[in-house]
Amino acid sequence: MTGTMLFIVGPPAVGKMTVGAEIGERTGLRLFHNHMAIEPVLRFFPFGSPPFGRLVDGFRRQLIEEVAASDLPGLIFTFVWAFDHPEDGRAVDGFAEPFRSRGGRVLFLELQADQEERLKRNGGASRLAEKPSKRDEVFSRQNLLDLDRRYRLRSDGEFDGRDDHLRIDNTHLSPAEVADLAVIHFDLPRAAG
Repeated sequence: MTGTMLFIVGPPAVGKMTVGAEIGERTGLRLFHNHMAIEPVLRFFPFGSPPFGRLVDGFRRQLIEEVAASDLPGLIFTFVWAFDHPEDGRAVDGFAEPFRSRGGRVLFLELQADQEERLKRNGGASRLAEKPSKRDEVFSRQNLLDLDRRYRLRSDGEFDGRDDHLRIDNTHLSPAEVADLAVIHFDLPRAAG
């Protein structure tokens, strides 16, 4: 069986993890949200330090490789992609490689929401439960604003017209609505049961 790799990309607090969970329930794809790699390493090394980078990247790559080689239906991976930084594009290509090399599908769901809405979502219960590093709400809010200011976190139409890319403004949509749109658009198989 050849699996599917679904990237859910977008700025902080846009709803990547929550939408990913909804898609996973519908399809059987397993959710690997970015903080599943980040949070354990933060207990030992500061964000951005060389050991932090090596450990997070190594865990991501190993887990993706193992899922791609397994008989699982595939993986949903969430990622804040700075489109103006070529190294992020190279990282995404590297994460996709284990699926591509096996003939799997690689898909991109890009979420966008206005900053005011994302600032509200930044303190959401599910976000804080899964991402302890976001519990310092003053720091987390400032980090969101800083990332918005420093990076281009939208594709700005760069992938328009591609069958493997869907861009959705989810400012006023529920995670379930977004998941349904993605499942239909990409014709993802439904999970048994």
